[in-house]
Amino acid sequence: MKVPAFISNILIRRGFSRLRAVMDKTRNEDWPAKRTMDFLFSKPAELITPWQFREEMEQLADELEKLRPQVVVEIGTANGGTLFMASRVAADDALLISIDLPQGPYGGGYPEWKVPVYNSFSRRKQKIELVRDDSHAAHTFENLKKSLGGKPIDYLFIDGDHSYAGVKQDFEMYSPLVRPGGIIVFHDIVTHPDESTNVYKLWNELKTGYEYREFVKDWNQKCFGIGLIRMK
Repeated sequence: MKVPAFISNILIRRGFSRLRAVMDKTRNEDWPAKRTMDFLFSKPAELITPWQFREEMEQLADELEKLRPQVVVEIGTANGGTLFMASRVAADDALLISIDLPQGPYGGGYPEWKVPVYNSFSRRKQKIELVRDDSHAAHTFENLKKSLGGKPIDYLFIDGDHSYAGVKQDFEMYSPLVRPGGIIVFHDIVTHPDESTNVYKLWNELKTGYEYREFVKDWNQKCFGIGLIRMK
C-alpha cells in the first residue's frame, strides 16, 4: 500500500531530525574517511546517501583525506551526501560553500527546511554556506568571490548542470579560483543513456591536459563515475 504524501513527509522530517541529532552529538569528533563512508552508506544516513557507488566515493574520500581542504566549493547539493562527506574529511576550520539551483533539472532544489540540517554538518570550527541560486549567474559567482575573501579553492566539486555546455561553463567560471595543486572533481563521467547528460564528453576533452584520476566501478554501468584533475 502506498504511503500518503503527508505521512511520507512527516517520516522524512523525523529522519532528518534524528540525523541532525547525530551531527550535534559528534560535532567535535574526528571522522576519518572509513568512518565517514560507513556512516554515509548506512541506514541512519539513508536520507543523505549520495547518488553514487560506494566504491567510487571511497576513493574520492581517501583523496580528500590526504588533501584536508581548507576551502571547499560544491556545485550541486542534491540530497547533501557529498557535502556531508566533504565536511568530515576537510580541515577542522574549513569553509564549505554549496551552490544549488532550486528546482534544477538534475536533481537540485532542496526545500528551505533542510537548510538547518545541512548547516549542522559543520564540524568543530567549520563554516558552511548554502547558496540557493544558479551557478551560471554572474551575481552568484561574484557573491562566491566575496565569501572566499581572496582565499583560493582547494577542492571544487562539479555536479550541477550535466549538459556539455552547462558543465563546461561551471568549469570555465570556477576553475580559475582553484589553487595550484588543488583538485577539481566531476561527477557522472561515465557515458549516460540520457542524451542530455554529457559530462563524459567534456571530461574526455579535459583530462589529457592534467594529472588525472578516474574512479569508476564499471565503465559499462551507464551512470555515475568520478573524474579528478589536479590543477597545475
